[in-house]
Amino acid sequence: MNITLAQAENAIKAAKQKATAIDTKMNIAIVDAGANLVAFVRMDGAWLGSLDIAIKKAKTARYFDMNTGIIGELSQPGGSLYNIEHSNGGLITFPGGVPIKNDNDEIIGAIGVSGSSVENDHAVAEAGATSL
Repeated sequence: MNITLAQAENAIKAAKQKATAIDTKMNIAIVDAGANLVAFVRMDGAWLGSLDIAIKKAKTARYFDMNTGIIGELSQPGGSLYNIEHSNGGLITFPGGVPIKNDNDEIIGAIGVSGSSVENDHAVAEAGATSL
């Protein structure tokens, strides 16, 4: 099952609200279960360099069905996933990517957020992912 455009738009709306509440400007990407981009928003003034990062965070979260911050922990030198960020055309392995699940706990997509500290990126992504 895939995330619908309406669900993706709702997730972006919730993420934008969280970003505004914590006074950040974010790039927000939503991918479906196949890691295909469904929706994207660049808030006014958000960093251009974070556009690609947001999309890659969403894809990374979906490729491995876990928060990107967890992948980052596992990919440190000596870790079981060391150098994984070089696979799949480039992954992002720091916080800000979160899988999106439906009511049946099935992963239907993922959200990726970039534009601030990784803590803020994760908080905004989590707000979007849990809005469904």
